[in-house]
Amino acid sequence: MRGGTSKAVFLAADDLPPPGEERDALVLGLFGSPDPRQIDGLGGADLLTSKLAIIGPPTRGDADLDYTFGQVSITEPVVDYDLNCGNISAAVGAYAVDERLVTVTEPVTTVRIHNTNTGKVLVAHVPVVAGHAAVKGDLVVDGVPGSGAAIALDYADTAGGVTGSLLPTGATRDVLETPRGPVEVTIVDLANLSVFFPAEAVGMTGTEGPEEVTAAHVEAVEAVKRAAADRLGIAGDGLVPVPVAVAPFRPYETISGGTVDDADLCARVIGGRPPALHKAYPGTVSATTAVAAALAGSVVVDAVGTARSGPLRIGHPSGIMEASAAVIDGQVTEATYLRTARRLAEGVAYVPR
Repeated sequence: MRGGTSKAVFLAADDLPPPGEERDALVLGLFGSPDPRQIDGLGGADLLTSKLAIIGPPTRGDADLDYTFGQVSITEPVVDYDLNCGNISAAVGAYAVDERLVTVTEPVTTVRIHNTNTGKVLVAHVPVVAGHAAVKGDLVVDGVPGSGAAIALDYADTAGGVTGSLLPTGATRDVLETPRGPVEVTIVDLANLSVFFPAEAVGMTGTEGPEEVTAAHVEAVEAVKRAAADRLGIAGDGLVPVPVAVAPFRPYETISGGTVDDADLCARVIGGRPPALHKAYPGTVSATTAVAAALAGSVVVDAVGTARSGPLRIGHPSGIMEASAAVIDGQVTEATYLRTARRLAEGVAYVPR
């Protein structure tokens, strides 16, 4: 299924071995990893199209299903499970409707998704037509051709999935020591644990496309990520905290050759295994970015210009993504965005033995 600017292979948990080496070996074989082209499997040979969604019955009473996300490495025999994908989360909502994992109502069905990666429940509001998840609609997602039906994702109740707190250090701003010197950061744990820092601190402008990101940029970003992980006392070799370089907005050219003339800030994510520039913007991180923009004193506020709740337009390599957030007395009351999704294929896949 496609969800937003990503694609994933959806598997039923009951069809897989239990979590562990046997399951991961099967997944790697299914995707054709490790191989830069993933030529012998279903992987799409790109960070955004080498993704896995495992769907099972709910293991908690406030959810309709369990959803485990896997980021399948293209070049290493590794499947990472330490984060969620917000674009694929939209596809999970559509999948739940079409597979009748929830009671389907029109015109909108609410799907409560227990993301096992973070241990939190997010909510998808899926438009329904004739008993199925709607596909046609007017929402345009930059980085996806055409338009589709808008699925609303709500992450307001996902704070503290990794660290137990929205602000893991207790502050909206910290200083981390890196090989390039001290870097001011804001660490937010909502949707996906993320670390925000000024693009200039890693030698970037915040408007880069894939061809403009150098090995030096990647290493500087990874150094901030490792320093943040060390500050939080978590493993430094995982995919979180997601490192996000932010900068005040300035016009730039998208990867498709268009021009972005207006947004509230520029943001670039370099992550994955191996780390590379995300060609779009992670859905989860858009919610986290909007929340950070509402926190006075954060690094994101520096880029935006003033602390603000409500809609936030984020400039990324494929265009603009809008998210909306509100924080009242330290509690997140809104963390939402819209995506489109649709089923691309279904059937039987064959795995090498």
